Amino acid sequence: MSVNWADIVDGTWPAARYERLGPIQLREGQGGGSRVSAANALDPVTEADIDAAEAAMQAMGQKRIFCLRPGDEALDAQLSERGYEILDPVNVYSCPIDHLTGIPIPRVTVFPTWEPLAIMREIWAQGGIGPRRLAVMHRAKGPKTGLLLRNDDKPAGTGFVAIYDGVAMVHALEILPAHRRQGVGQWAMRAAAFWAMDNRAHTLSVICTKANAGANGLYHSLGMEIVGEYHYRQLAQGESPT
Repeated sequence: MSVNWADIVDGTWPAARYERLGPIQLREGQGGGSRVSAANALDPVTEADIDAAEAAMQAMGQKRIFCLRPGDEALDAQLSERGYEILDPVNVYSCPIDHLTGIPIPRVTVFPTWEPLAIMREIWAQGGIGPRRLAVMHRAKGPKTGLLLRNDDKPAGTGFVAIYDGVAMVHALEILPAHRRQGVGQWAMRAAAFWAMDNRAHTLSVICTKANAGANGLYHSLGMEIVGEYHYRQLAQGESPT
């Protein structure tokens, strides 16, 4: 079964607004981060198209940033020539839901809940996930939930899961430093799978920066496979395009 991972990301972590400008799709993120602010190519792009996209992104009050996926090598080279720097290469992982539902979740370890509780908001805030990213979660239209994670009888972390087209994607998984490397992350992913199964999803997925060795190790250890990748290119706000 072929999955369009760009559509899954947009469906589970949506921008505030999408606009097509020639061969480029623009996203208005309203401060929600690169994933909801980066433009991407829908067709071959000319230098004039890039000029127009840059002007539109600046008119939105956003940085000039593009998302590059496999097949975007020509645009990648064009942006490199303009002085755009690579930012946050990521892996997309996935597995069938039933790969993670074979082990019961220990009692009082994970609580799926929506809307987010105050303690979940506090944990996200400590990880740099503030109100503008919480607004992204609220925009997701399909089934969704937050995860309150507990370890040693204490709040240990939180996460967000949403479903689009039968695929559940985990976002904003944040484990408090004192509770890392204690199995909390794997219980979060297994709990996400159980919740996704209950909501008729067939696949569980997650995005992880390639530089995050701990998270990549976790997803590998769970038997999840890399099914996609992408990176951003960003032009520093003070620079002029060349």
